[in-house]
Amino acid sequence: MSAEVPAQKAGGTAAEMDVSDDETTSSSEQATNAAISTVSTIPDKYGFMHVDGDNVHYEEEKLPVKMLRQREHKWLEMLEHWDSFMTHNFKKVRSRCRKGIPTSLRARAWQHLCGGYYMLQRNAGAYDRLLELPIDAQVLDEIRRDLHRQFPMHEMFMRKGGHGQEELMKVLRAYAVYNPSDGYSQAQAPLAAVLLMHMPTEQAFWCLVSICKEYLPGYYGQGLERVQLDGDILHGLVKKVSPHVYRHLKKQKLDPALYMVEWFMCVYSRTLPWASVLRVWDMFFCEGVKVLFRVGLVLIRYALGRRGILKQCPTMYETVEFLRNLPPEIMRESVLVQEMTKLDLDEDAMTREHHKQLKKRQKAERRRQKAEEREGRERAAR
Repeated sequence: MSAEVPAQKAGGTAAEMDVSDDETTSSSEQATNAAISTVSTIPDKYGFMHVDGDNVHYEEEKLPVKMLRQREHKWLEMLEHWDSFMTHNFKKVRSRCRKGIPTSLRARAWQHLCGGYYMLQRNAGAYDRLLELPIDAQVLDEIRRDLHRQFPMHEMFMRKGGHGQEELMKVLRAYAVYNPSDGYSQAQAPLAAVLLMHMPTEQAFWCLVSICKEYLPGYYGQGLERVQLDGDILHGLVKKVSPHVYRHLKKQKLDPALYMVEWFMCVYSRTLPWASVLRVWDMFFCEGVKVLFRVGLVLIRYALGRRGILKQCPTMYETVEFLRNLPPEIMRESVLVQEMTKLDLDEDAMTREHHKQLKKRQKAERRRQKAEEREGRERAAR
């Protein structure tokens, strides 16, 4: 079974949806079409349509034109000498990714950072061949039912059967054939959609391969063990950055999966305003999964760590609501990135927490196996 995630508002927070029957799907399409009829016909700079006054992207960082051109020149130089920079001057690459990749070069940069560019070079023609191979009818149906839910207010994906949805279908279908052991997961759809907003289908496919196999291995297969492990790691790291919030979460025995699964599996594409999503992806492609932890820690600390908030969370329900309805101010591009860089948390601390949580899970698994063996012997003795 693929991991289900809720449908989303374009560039905003997630909204719940039952995806189990065609009637719900039909209602969702009707709601989307109704919304489209009431919004501006002119997309914003990211391609989203929205109602006048709807501050979907909040206050994005605005840079002087001269600075933008300087950054473009630096990135062009870096891309021309990519191997040298990655080998001998990675700190410079990381620093520039943290400042934000210029819009005009984001597609090229992402492909180089994640290795998708090199995968395509090594596997010329493979994407087209994958599209010609047969696919399980049930998997194909699952993909089709999810297409209209991906950023329905974006100009690429607004129309049922439109060009954007067709391209999204191709990328998701190709990946399901490419990696049948994982198959298709609903959480892959927004990832592929984000990539398609920036690059053609073949390039988007190989970047998706990189995310699923290199950056987040084990996230999109059967079960959610890897995601749950990272949830435990995130919970453990909260203790280091906000002890009183950690005590609150531990007292309520709140399973991190209740709030962080969508954050991590969708790389915050269904959580943050769009300017912030792009900044997070710039850093994620450069630094990997630790970026997801840093974003999560900032969001948790701000959502629950402000004065008086925990008093408003007497039960698990209120706590989860605060984590699912994040304060707009912490999601602003400049504030979020600044708070991430200020976190007093190094890579060694993350590694230690990973080993700690992995040992706990392995110990629990051994106990479970011994209990099963004991029960088996008892049944055999009866």
